[in-house]
Amino acid sequence: MPKSVIIPPGTSTPIAPFVPGTLADGVVYVSGTLPFDAQNNVVHVGDAAAQARHVLETIKKVIETAGGTMDDVTFNSIFLTDWSNYAAINQVYAEYFPGDKPARYCIQCGLVKPDALIEIATVAHIGKQEA
Repeated sequence: MPKSVIIPPGTSTPIAPFVPGTLADGVVYVSGTLPFDAQNNVVHVGDAAAQARHVLETIKKVIETAGGTMDDVTFNSIFLTDWSNYAAINQVYAEYFPGDKPARYCIQCGLVKPDALIEIATVAHIGKQEA
C-alpha cells in the first residue's frame, strides 16, 4: 500500500527520526505531538491548557495538509505528565471536538522534554484520495 508523508508548511525538523504525519489508504496517522515551537522549544511552560491548544492546532495543520478536518479524527492517544492537568486539557479538547467525540485513551507518564505537560497522537480517516 503506498503512503504519503505529511509535512505542513513551516514544520520544524523533528527531534527524532519521524515525520509529523503519514497518509495511507485514506487514513492519516499523526505522530505524537508535543507543544513545540519552530526551534523545538516547549511553549507555554506551566500552562497545560495553552499547551493542549498548541498541540491540537499542530495536529489540525497536519490533518488539513493531508486534506481532512478535525471532524475526521477517529482516535487520540493522550499522554499527560500529571493528572492535575486533566480537567484543563479536557476543556480545550472539547473545543476541538464539539460534536461526536473520537475514541481515545489517556495515560500519565514522563515526556521527552520535562516542561512538556501533554503529548497527543492522532488517527483520522479522511477517505481514499484520487490518484
